[in-house]
Amino acid sequence: MKSFKKKFLTGAIVAAMLAAFILTGCATMRSASQAVRPERDYSEGYEAGSMLKEVPADEMAYEKSAATTVAAPAGDTSGELYTDAGSSDAATSQTVSAKLIKNASIQVEVQKGSFEKALFAIASLAEQNNGYVSNSQSYSDSEGKMTSGTITIRVDKNNFDAVLNKIKEMGTVQNVTISVSDVTQEYVDNESRLKNLEAQRQSLLKLMDKSVTVKDSIEVQRELSNVEGQIEIIKGRQNYLDNLIAYSTIDVYISEPKAITDSTEGGFTGAVKRGARGALTALRVITMVLIAISPLLVIAGIILIIIWQSLRAKNRRRARMKAEQANQEIQKK
Repeated sequence: MKSFKKKFLTGAIVAAMLAAFILTGCATMRSASQAVRPERDYSEGYEAGSMLKEVPADEMAYEKSAATTVAAPAGDTSGELYTDAGSSDAATSQTVSAKLIKNASIQVEVQKGSFEKALFAIASLAEQNNGYVSNSQSYSDSEGKMTSGTITIRVDKNNFDAVLNKIKEMGTVQNVTISVSDVTQEYVDNESRLKNLEAQRQSLLKLMDKSVTVKDSIEVQRELSNVEGQIEIIKGRQNYLDNLIAYSTIDVYISEPKAITDSTEGGFTGAVKRGARGALTALRVITMVLIAISPLLVIAGIILIIIWQSLRAKNRRRARMKAEQANQEIQKK
């Protein structure tokens, strides 16, 4: 019995050691195969009837290395970013200039009576610097004269500082705000995504040519439409950023000096003026109230007239009846 137990324990220990050795070997082989994973060629891995099963759509182009941003060389102060082109495109590096969006807001007070002249001058200034007016609004004072307003212009980014300085010379600057947004990282990321999506699109087009069944064609077409939709979205965003970068926006608020009135009227003359203004104000309020309730007054008048006529007719009938009764009594006697 004891020998059987010893044999059983010895066999169990040997079996455990073999199992641990086998598991360790499998884990080592798996990690080695993952560390050295060859690039897959999807155009050759296609077979009729099993195309999308062997070639997942989300792996067609993303297994290729995308463009990555690296630091600029030492001593370079140009403000440019250096990127490595993807391994599928080229091995040389390329530079991407900083993508900056410049905007400004300025408030200028011009001389009295020169608001419209300044407004037209700013619009002309935008056209002279490869720009245009995107928005304009004008406001009038109590006398009906245009004395203030806003104008938004967009000018070439290279002329931004020159245009802003010329606007400052048109009058007294009361407020200036300048903002600069750096969208270089977003721009580079979009370019990298666009390259990957274009590569994925080309792979899908190759698979489309090799498809032999309707089911395979439909699946590839659906994935191709999705990829092309993403490409159009990124291109639209890039075009929008290009426009904001190429043309700087300047918001200008122009105004004439406000007239200063003397509100300290004293003495008998001042009291008469204040009384007259008060009487005119009260008369204006009463007139407005009467105009507002005039429809109600008309309706009330019509109702009163009807009631008065009905009462009058009723009194006449009573008087007639009394007169008739009196005549009848006289005749009886």
